[in-house]
Amino acid sequence: MTHFALSRRGFASSALATLAVGLPGLASAQAAWPTKPARVLVPFGAGGIADITVRIVAERVGDALGQRFVIENQAGPGGINAARAALAGGNDGYSIALFSNGTAVAAGLFKNLRYDPVTEFMPVSTLGYFDFVFATSGEGRFKTLQQLLSEARAKPGTLNVGTIATGSTQNLCGELFLSSAKIDARIVPFRTTPDLLLAVLRGDVDLAIDSYASMKSNLEDKKLLALATSGIKPSVVLPNVPTVAAAGVADFDVTSWNAFFVPAGTPQNVIDILNKATIDALAQPQTKKQLLELGIEAKGSTPQELGKKLADDIAKWTDVINKAKIEKQ
Repeated sequence: MTHFALSRRGFASSALATLAVGLPGLASAQAAWPTKPARVLVPFGAGGIADITVRIVAERVGDALGQRFVIENQAGPGGINAARAALAGGNDGYSIALFSNGTAVAAGLFKNLRYDPVTEFMPVSTLGYFDFVFATSGEGRFKTLQQLLSEARAKPGTLNVGTIATGSTQNLCGELFLSSAKIDARIVPFRTTPDLLLAVLRGDVDLAIDSYASMKSNLEDKKLLALATSGIKPSVVLPNVPTVAAAGVADFDVTSWNAFFVPAGTPQNVIDILNKATIDALAQPQTKKQLLELGIEAKGSTPQELGKKLADDIAKWTDVINKAKIEKQ
């Protein structure tokens, strides 16, 4: 009788083992994670705001989990290179993709994105949020956004708004601003942020839209004057500067973000571990301080909140792209 019971237990264990082999997801779900270094695929070059953000957070996540999180920069249009590399790495949790609001923009901008950020990836957590600064020359004639809006309405077609490349979030922020404010002005795209900043300092454009990090030194030196920030609430780094909405453009809200995603099929326990480690890392005072210096509010999320944010932003920016008649790439 005892021998029969032991045999039956042995058979059950053997059957479970066989089932685990036949279902890799089950086997992975039962395994500890991480047991080796993980890759974080970043769709931007080294040194940019997203790259610095993910390096700060990934280092602390790695410290907490006892493994290195190696940053691999795979720059390219639409984040295609980084996304494809993450998918090629498999869904065992060791290939992590950095997505941003730029990912949502790309979904509406590209005819053939070559990856689906909604169906081929699963959300983990946001890393942080930041808005854009609407700035003019410190020696210019505009001291408030209301003054700029008044002139734009009095003299249609005479003002220039500078951003970086067509289709960038900054560029679409400008397009949304013009349509929301119902003003006739010209969007002037520049190849790089330094080109844009030089243009506004020289007075070649009346208004520049870019990140706080890119404008920080010029704002501190008063070479640039911040007229407004793009979020729905005051900026954490420029709390005394009004929002675009407060300056008279109702409901205007452009808030950028960066976040961790993993390929679809990644075991839930891996997502749970990575989510908690990320949120814990973002709660550390040193992390908050370092990100705030870049103009970023450190803030994690649930996977569900992040998934909704991505879907909402895809719909929002696709609408902006269509209304602005921006040619699909």
